[in-house]
Amino acid sequence: MKFFLIAGEPSGDNLGGPLMAGLKELDPEAEFVGVGGAAMAEEGLESLFPMEELSVMGLVEVLPKYRQLKARIAQTAQAVVEARPDALITIDSPDFCLRVAGQARATMPDLRTIHYVAPSVWAWRAGRAKKMAKVIDHVMAILPFEPPYMHAAGMSCDFVGHPIAVAPVASRDEGNEFRKANGIDEKAPLILCLPGSRKGEVARLGPRFDEALMQLRDRVPEIRVVIPTVKGVAGLVRDMTKRWPTAPVVVEVASERRAAFAAADLALAASGTVSLDLAANDVPMVIGYDVAPISRAIISLLLKTDTVTLVNLVSETRTVPEFLGRKCQPGPMSRALYDILEDPKARAEQHSAMSLTMERLGRGGEAPGLRAARSVMAALSSGRRPR
Repeated sequence: MKFFLIAGEPSGDNLGGPLMAGLKELDPEAEFVGVGGAAMAEEGLESLFPMEELSVMGLVEVLPKYRQLKARIAQTAQAVVEARPDALITIDSPDFCLRVAGQARATMPDLRTIHYVAPSVWAWRAGRAKKMAKVIDHVMAILPFEPPYMHAAGMSCDFVGHPIAVAPVASRDEGNEFRKANGIDEKAPLILCLPGSRKGEVARLGPRFDEALMQLRDRVPEIRVVIPTVKGVAGLVRDMTKRWPTAPVVVEVASERRAAFAAADLALAASGTVSLDLAANDVPMVIGYDVAPISRAIISLLLKTDTVTLVNLVSETRTVPEFLGRKCQPGPMSRALYDILEDPKARAEQHSAMSLTMERLGRGGEAPGLRAARSVMAALSSGRRPR
């Protein structure tokens, strides 16, 4: 079978590579064309153009590249038509991918379309699912509660597991070695500070997280703080820590980041998928997040759930404290961290919720890439979805 795949950013490429491997396992003669990055190239995809051209976020960043992106949409849609694949598989990046699907469908009405990663309509903008259903037949969801939302919009949908279920995790021994290498006593509470991976997030959340941890240090002087970060914001993070009497440990290398998670006792983290990284490592957490005032006002009107923390949502508990919007303040976050450190029951409740989360996301089961490949094959064998 021939598959046309499109991934528009690294997270999609990391899903696309294992999906291609799974499809090859089920169909050794499978052919692939499309757009992707390094992970998909390793599985044999020769990208039409560099995927990095599509990794643009935010209105201000998109506007200067609008004409270029529009041309790439038209080029990709035409390539789909020329390839005449058995299925078009789009991976995340809905702004680009769904436009390609719509243009290709206009020329090829019988084109089978599959989208990998369901839109978070359970949180906000429910209308996105119905809009997507105009050009997509089948969805592969990475959160277990998402299929009913896709079914309601008129698409078939399978939960195929979350990539965190098979992500590498450092051992306890590696965590102990991390402590020794950084002069952190084995009995000292080690707190992870995770203010985000984008400059805007770090600029907005960093000072609040910094102050929250300074207040915690006043109550628990022996704590040590580690800040796992990424290259693009490492400078901002180091500037944030200059006033600390005992400088936090800042780590950028992936292996050191994993070891830090294995060594940690507690975390203060920005909202997002990092909560699943913490759950995979069984690290209790407090979540904080805020956005610009105008965005905050809009989101507060559109938000449909009482929690945005994925551990709370997947486990169907509310064990992870979260401080969002105006509530994202140092004092309350510091008190929540202290309460978890001092309360074994609170830690036990989080450990239970995190274990349940990882089980529901597919830990111990078939790899998400192969599950996704089986979902693709089943969707194609079931015949066209009636319209």
